[in-house]
Amino acid sequence: MAPVKRSGPLMRFWPKSLKGQMLLAIALALLLVQTFGAILLYRAQHDRREAGLIHSVAMRLFTATREYPASEPQTETSRKPDDAGERGHGQPPPELFGGPRTFRIEHSPQSPVRAGEERVSDAENELRDILKDQDIAVDEIAVIRRPVRSDPQTLKRLSRRAALLGQPAEAIAEKVMIAGIRKAGSTEWLIVRAPIQAYERALLTTLIAQTLLIYAVLFGVIALVLRQLTQPLAALTNRLEMFAETRNLDGQIAPQGPDDVRRLISAHNVMEGRIAGLLDEKDVMLGAIGHDLKTPLAALRVRIESVEDEAERQKMAATIEDITRTLDDILSLARVGRPSDRAEPSELSALVAAVVEEYEDMGEPVELLATERLVLQVRPTWMRRALRNLIGNALRYGKRASVSLARDGAEAVITIGDEGPGIAADQIERMLEPFTRGEPSRNSETGGAGLGLTLARAIAEQHGGKLILSNLHDDIGTITGLSAVLRLPLA
Repeated sequence: MAPVKRSGPLMRFWPKSLKGQMLLAIALALLLVQTFGAILLYRAQHDRREAGLIHSVAMRLFTATREYPASEPQTETSRKPDDAGERGHGQPPPELFGGPRTFRIEHSPQSPVRAGEERVSDAENELRDILKDQDIAVDEIAVIRRPVRSDPQTLKRLSRRAALLGQPAEAIAEKVMIAGIRKAGSTEWLIVRAPIQAYERALLTTLIAQTLLIYAVLFGVIALVLRQLTQPLAALTNRLEMFAETRNLDGQIAPQGPDDVRRLISAHNVMEGRIAGLLDEKDVMLGAIGHDLKTPLAALRVRIESVEDEAERQKMAATIEDITRTLDDILSLARVGRPSDRAEPSELSALVAAVVEEYEDMGEPVELLATERLVLQVRPTWMRRALRNLIGNALRYGKRASVSLARDGAEAVITIGDEGPGIAADQIERMLEPFTRGEPSRNSETGGAGLGLTLARAIAEQHGGKLILSNLHDDIGTITGLSAVLRLPLA
């Protein structure tokens, strides 16, 4: 199954590691929960505050209707005791503590609603129900909210309190609720002003601090748990990559982490041992086959010398040579994954030029095109084998071969082109499989055993690169040859 490709702008910021994905998923889920909880808390606090204000205003209006009949109007200057006498000299005013002075009763012949102001119908209905339960009949009720800056009476009172606290008036209250009632049979309005305290900032600060604390605790615990899981997995991944490259049992990791991960590492170590054992057994078996076959082949070479017919003797010798080459290819393909020689820094352009010179010395039509000096870690013996296979394939099917070397980003690109018939598009991938030939007959004159391209691809992959086959076309789309491209990483 092909891997799922993630695309889109959001996927670019999505972490690739398991630890990062889990932490980000938890962070998003926690943010969603905290946002939902903040909304519910804000609504509950808002409803509670509104209910408290309405009940406080209703209580003050109820008290005022009992203390001061409508025929005895009370104003700011006709209240009972003097402020200073009431609280004593040197004592702070009760407004500082949100006392009853916050809800002073004003008498006015006019409604408190100004032109263009929107009345709060829900608050009016609730206030009407409360007064009705207290047997207070009213002809009209008006409730509005007004910014403190737009209400001189409230601003004056809050300014005195703010001056004692050293704060601006808006820090105590940003808005004021103004409620007024006109009793039945009266033309006078009883008005109460109740500052609405600015609690949103404090609530927001509390929620942010709470969220940060939850994030710190939760992320710390989850990070420790994930660390116990991801570290063994990372070590196991590195071990797998090393084993895939070297197929060596040295460096196996000990079981670590949670029990599930320990079992996984133990099972992997056992599997590694079995794979290495099978590979060793395969190499021993192939070595034995090679030895056992080469001995009778050498004997056959000696025996055919007694054949008097020269033509028959040459045919038999060619057959033996063909079997020997096929056997060498099979052994090489089997051992390419476990090379005995180490990679060493090599000047790739010199290596390519040396292989081309070999064919030029034999009179083969091989042309060396532009090359670039590139040094990288390769196994020279195997790289020469891959180049010989590709050039030989080009000469066999394309009559002529051209070789070039260039740098493409972080890769060295060796291109071998020919002038042959190419390969059908649906057959290109199949040509890289073992024992597949472009010429379907088994005639050794027109091709080998079908292992040349397979071996070249295996050598490229051994060096961390890849082999790519593609047809060459002219301007009108006609196939003019085949291009074999070896792409090798420079680092």
